Amino acid sequence: MKLEVDHRQVFAATGGADPDPRRPLVVFLHGAGMDHSVWALQSRWFAHHGFAVLAVDWPGHGGSEGPPLSSVGAMADWTARLVAAAGAKRATLVGHSMGSLAALETAARHPGSVASLALVCAAAEMPVHPDLLAAAEANSHDAIDMVGLWGLGAPATRGGSVAPGLWMLGGTRRLLEKAAPGVLHADLAACDGYRTGKAAATKVDCATTLILGERDQMTPLQGGRTLAALIANSKTIVLPGAGHMLTVERPDEVLNALRSAMAQS
Repeated sequence: MKLEVDHRQVFAATGGADPDPRRPLVVFLHGAGMDHSVWALQSRWFAHHGFAVLAVDWPGHGGSEGPPLSSVGAMADWTARLVAAAGAKRATLVGHSMGSLAALETAARHPGSVASLALVCAAAEMPVHPDLLAAAEANSHDAIDMVGLWGLGAPATRGGSVAPGLWMLGGTRRLLEKAAPGVLHADLAACDGYRTGKAAATKVDCATTLILGERDQMTPLQGGRTLAALIANSKTIVLPGAGHMLTVERPDEVLNALRSAMAQS
């Protein structure tokens, strides 16, 4: 479906069911260079089990208009406006990687707009390797290769998809290749420049679940644990052996963790 935020069209997948304003709203926020499709399994389940769902494309991504947002703070303010544009007072925010930073900052800046949080592969800070930033700025395919390999790790190069016949690494590369020039760099630069995560975490007063990968190379497990310790009402779920791209690597386990989080929030 299409919504309008800041006079620009925003695309949001609804999980195959029209959002019912009487149901609690769940907003899914994707990571750098990606789009709503990373939430295909989770958004569909919630849409058919009592929730209204919006799996959005950030501005400049997928089917959404406009340039990409330049900072995590801008993403947070935009997310609060998105919730209002959807006709909701509050929403549960589910964010992966960059999306988790935006969700965290939204809860700190706009607490009245956030019912609960689920942060997937999160940390208070997400510094980006200079080589990756430089490759992304040059629109080099090396940036896509680095995200794929660092995000999924060695097992993905040998297959390992829970869906027979699909290639996790190849699928991740194709998704990143769809992004317009400059989008991946803008996203990575926003993550690299975010320095207020610890302060934001101390302001969060809603129920928060962190879903972390034990072998995450991009947001290491200890960073997630440190963030969780700063959030008053938080719990942590660690997926053994998993890397950074949890929605691809462990989609069913992420769904189960989210179901548990929603049941307790």
